[in-house]
Amino acid sequence: METVIRIFIYIHAFFGGIGLVAGMASILLKKGNVLHQKAGKIFSVSMIVNSLIILPICWMPKHQNIFLFLIGIFTIYLVLSGNRALNYRFQTNAEWIDKLLSGSMLFFSLIMLLLGAYSQINNIVNGILFTIFGAIGAYLSIKDFIFYKNFSVNNKKWLVKHAGMMTGAFTASITAFIVAGLNISNLIVWIAPGILGGIYTFYWSKKLSPKKKHQQENVLRN
Repeated sequence: METVIRIFIYIHAFFGGIGLVAGMASILLKKGNVLHQKAGKIFSVSMIVNSLIILPICWMPKHQNIFLFLIGIFTIYLVLSGNRALNYRFQTNAEWIDKLLSGSMLFFSLIMLLLGAYSQINNIVNGILFTIFGAIGAYLSIKDFIFYKNFSVNNKKWLVKHAGMMTGAFTASITAFIVAGLNISNLIVWIAPGILGGIYTFYWSKKLSPKKKHQQENVLRN
């Protein structure tokens, strides 16, 4: 059984590596061109497969890790939501699958917040990570529902949503590489990539702001 688990861990790491390289390429390439789109697709598939493999492993004997399980779900949400955002170029309202995706993330975020509170009360090491990621997940999912509710007003923000979610997924791949690949695990390692990703997302949110319509149209044409 342990041999089978180890094989799946290697497969998980393999797709994680592909996702890391493809994600970096997607960030460096010109946004909207063919190479960027192909790199984005490779990144998305790699991260989904990577996360799906780790979900059952987190419940296997000697490998139980509820935190990594929830982070896997978080990563899947980021990738799927980031790709779903591209559909808003054509949609006139939010679809049920988008609301289900955001609602599921909100549910698991509440679980993380509860586990974070429990960890803090019982002085569990790094328990604050549950609180941090739970708060981020809750914020993003609630923001999703605000987006859906005001769709007619905010529909030009689909590109910002796409960039933000995909950047979040990429920072998750970086964190996984540092923690699992380099075997470095501390609070700074867990939150630093997210902070840098947040700065990058803020930059793009300004650059792709709805008021800069001309810039958005150029991105679309490219």
